[in-house]
Amino acid sequence: MGGFFTPATLEQVRAASDIVEIIGGYIPLKRNGANFVALCPFHREKTPSFNVSANKQFFHCYGCHKGGDVFTFVKEYENIDFPDAVRRLAERAHIVLETENQPGASESRHVKDRLLALHEQITQRWQAALAAGEAGQLARDYLAKRGVSDEAVKLFRLGCAPEAWDDTVNWAKSKDYEMSLVEQAGLVVRKDGSDHYYDRFRGRLIFPICDEQGRVIGFSGRVLSGDEKTAKYVNSPETPIFTKGKVMFGLDKSKRALLDTHRAVICEGQLDLIACFMGGVNNIVAPQGTALTADHTRILKRYVEEVVLCFDSDNAGQSAAVRSLDILLASGLAIRVAGVPAPHDPDSFIKDFGSKAFAQLIENAVGFFDYYLDRLCKLHDSTTDRGRRNIVQEMSEALHKAGNEVLVDTYAQKTALRLGVAVEAMRKEFRKPSRAKTVATEDAPELAESTEEPAQRPTQHEWWLLRALLESDDHVAWVAAHLDMAWLPTAGVREIVSQRLALGESWTGVAAWLSQPENSRWQSLITEILTDSRPIKEAAVLVQGSPARDGIVKILRDRDIERRLAELNRRLSAPDILQTASDELLREMQQLRQLKKQPLHAKSQDS
Repeated sequence: MGGFFTPATLEQVRAASDIVEIIGGYIPLKRNGANFVALCPFHREKTPSFNVSANKQFFHCYGCHKGGDVFTFVKEYENIDFPDAVRRLAERAHIVLETENQPGASESRHVKDRLLALHEQITQRWQAALAAGEAGQLARDYLAKRGVSDEAVKLFRLGCAPEAWDDTVNWAKSKDYEMSLVEQAGLVVRKDGSDHYYDRFRGRLIFPICDEQGRVIGFSGRVLSGDEKTAKYVNSPETPIFTKGKVMFGLDKSKRALLDTHRAVICEGQLDLIACFMGGVNNIVAPQGTALTADHTRILKRYVEEVVLCFDSDNAGQSAAVRSLDILLASGLAIRVAGVPAPHDPDSFIKDFGSKAFAQLIENAVGFFDYYLDRLCKLHDSTTDRGRRNIVQEMSEALHKAGNEVLVDTYAQKTALRLGVAVEAMRKEFRKPSRAKTVATEDAPELAESTEEPAQRPTQHEWWLLRALLESDDHVAWVAAHLDMAWLPTAGVREIVSQRLALGESWTGVAAWLSQPENSRWQSLITEILTDSRPIKEAAVLVQGSPARDGIVKILRDRDIERRLAELNRRLSAPDILQTASDELLREMQQLRQLKKQPLHAKSQDS
């Protein structure tokens, strides 16, 4: 889990990343006593059960039992691996990471950093080209014609690549960038069979593509001239910092709105998105130069529960909406479709009817299967046998993918009503196995039943002992001298306490201990304990006891004695027990009763 970072580096980043500030940047937190609370971002809930402890720098959800430190939160929330979570927090804190020996890791990080710097600098250059001068006039005229405001140009950092074959080549050389790096960034292309390069983006309006942190990682360039032989859009190729199937345009700006509304509006293009965003529909994203992918839906699921597809009204846009079904169903996201009236796309609709009308269009979006039934009835002639057969077959195939019997029955009724046939006949058709489902079932491997048993919960006294040992070093030496591990009834607690006592003064803290892979399985339990806001009064008395009150360790000893007495009594009641064995059991029981009356001694003095 610690990757290849040194423990000192991890601790430096952790110390510089206040967990309340970090989590508060993702979700709204409210103070609740010593802790902060929120609706959990990892599962659906109506009452806040997500707790963040400022003092202990841990979070824990009492609903889904997910918990951990600041690294764990960023890793889980952003759906990235542990090293990337460390890097994000380090970059935020302006900490230069030092790593242990990891072949190629340092070089790979250096290349990514250089690519990010290169993208940022060329973005600024293209912004300047758009803002002033003859090179940007055509782009400025185009933006004015499309109604893109100066505010939108600045917010989305739009730019213009001059109409030249070597503008970027010459600029990169003047900045001492190696041409191999500029080629790797996808900004220039090497001529076949030579060492000469030319610009990839020429005479185009430039849309910078950003990652979730707002860093420029790629570009999309729209042609400005009327040459029909030229591709309308040119996009960056995939690079070490840009994978188009994992990037959604606008997400860096729409994250907060997605969290607030629990809904993502998905449109097709950059200009559509910009028009919607500037019109007040801020919870909007667009796939970047590709169809919707499973990675896209995994990213969206971190933010929302529902998506509304808002593609162009032409056939290509509507077909794209249908192709999204499988991916969206697999994600578990609710799906609706907003029908933009022909011949509009979202951008032109907002221009003609205004942002309020578009917002209402989104609110009135219909469920996917209502939309799909309507589309099938438009594509196929429902007055012919062939048309009805196609509608029923395609509707049935789509519904079977949802795997929901209620949906199947609901749309059996709706389809029957639409086609003017008996509902029972439609139900019978819809009950037939889907061809796609049959193939998938035949190919699917058998799943073995899980044999893993749920972790046993600690007793109340074990809970308080763990909390005392994990929150402070004050009781470790005393507990080590007086506690017998056999007194702890829960196996997991025995393991944690044993490790804590064995480490003694070499203990470097809960966070560092949990970051070790072999200890990560205790993360949920320990974060739950450490976000417990109930105050501990007189911790030493609680653990060690006083003349007027038994401490936890003595209570644990006495409970263990009671368990042993109960077992001896069970053996004593056996009908075929011998007298000698009976006498031995009675003597042992008497010794245990005497021991229970004695005060707690160090282990070397116990009998």
